Amino acid sequence: MWFDAFTQNVDRTPKNANLLLWHRKLYLIDHGAALYFHHDWPSLQKKIESPFTEIGQHILLPWATEIEEAAAIAHERLPREVLTEIVNMVPDEWLESIPGVLSARQRQTGYLDFFTWRLASSHIFEQEAIRAHSRLV
Repeated sequence: MWFDAFTQNVDRTPKNANLLLWHRKLYLIDHGAALYFHHDWPSLQKKIESPFTEIGQHILLPWATEIEEAAAIAHERLPREVLTEIVNMVPDEWLESIPGVLSARQRQTGYLDFFTWRLASSHIFEQEAIRAHSRLV
């Protein structure tokens, strides 16, 4: 749930869970509804500090009892260097195929900035997730 709030994935609800259980292990699949800012690059700054209120509809919300623990793990495992490596794995051809005037490098920088700043302000969406979970109990 933390990851979906981080990437602003609106598509993990009871109507469309996009979860796969395979050999007793849960996999999050289909992230096509995440990173909405990349359809509207001028909204990037606004999306960074979004509380992601859609988390209240998340299919895993009833079991989300360890948001703070998940946040600690994410902060430990996602330093800027790791985020940079991940963003650099995206082929330039994919970035260049997105309509608009931004170059592949500008898009890479935008994604890296989004992930870095979103992680730095994660307390905003973490608190929203904790509030949403508390309304269930």
